[in-house]
Amino acid sequence: MVSGASEFDTGSAVSARDGEGGVYDAALGEGWRIGGGVNGGVLLAIAGRALAAEFGTVDGDRPAHPDPLAISAYYLTPGAPGPATVRTSVVRRGRAVSTGQASLLQDDGQGGEVERVRFLATYGDLASVDGDLTTSAQPPDLPPPDRCVSAAQAPPDFLKHASLLQRLDMRLDPATTGWAMGKPSGNGVIRGWLRMADGREPDPLLLLLAVDALPPVAFELGLPGWTPTLELTAHVRARPAPGWLRVNLTNRTLAGGFLEEDAEVWDSEGRLVALSRQLARASVPAPDRR
Repeated sequence: MVSGASEFDTGSAVSARDGEGGVYDAALGEGWRIGGGVNGGVLLAIAGRALAAEFGTVDGDRPAHPDPLAISAYYLTPGAPGPATVRTSVVRRGRAVSTGQASLLQDDGQGGEVERVRFLATYGDLASVDGDLTTSAQPPDLPPPDRCVSAAQAPPDFLKHASLLQRLDMRLDPATTGWAMGKPSGNGVIRGWLRMADGREPDPLLLLLAVDALPPVAFELGLPGWTPTLELTAHVRARPAPGWLRVNLTNRTLAGGFLEEDAEVWDSEGRLVALSRQLARASVPAPDRR
């Protein structure tokens, strides 16, 4: 168990700005970097936390809606370590669900702001639907965590550009790590176990990180370059039980240098607690003209 504030809670923290309703200050940490920018799942969680603050209290005769049910993010420019601002607005407060939008912005270095990500989200109360979950999907069949490949075993040169992995305890199914040895399967599947390295238990906000935490499925397609996310939509279906999460990533379509990546997140009780789909740009190797 983690004692005190976890790295995830610190890294996704927001604070309401005095005198400016719906505006929150945040800090994008160096420790959440992946490639050239801050991980998209962390940015999703930061906005998710700001919107939870907006909807998480009773408003007149309307109940609190503390949990993200669906949240879509459009990634406009890479998030860089440093201060950030989240500006939220309420689209609608309802009795069953509420809808809001948010923008995450940073200083553009010229006295203005640049928008990093724009979000649209529906919030509700997952406690009201806890236990009401049926699906025809099946959790991924994984070897035990101690028989999987730990992210800590990645080459030092790779870890140098992926400080995010130091925050996570990630164990990948050996059957989906051929890319790490230069032998990608081409199957478009990566799956593994996931939890926070400091023992912080999962909750709905952490699921927003989980859907974008594993290496991109493009690696197992033989596309080793960084895969920046253009759009990501996450659906949170239930509050996860404590313990390991199982994450399954799949791909079906690659066209014109763009691919979709579907994620399923299962909790320790075998429940499907979150799903996502993202559109990402893939670095397709140039054809060999020899």
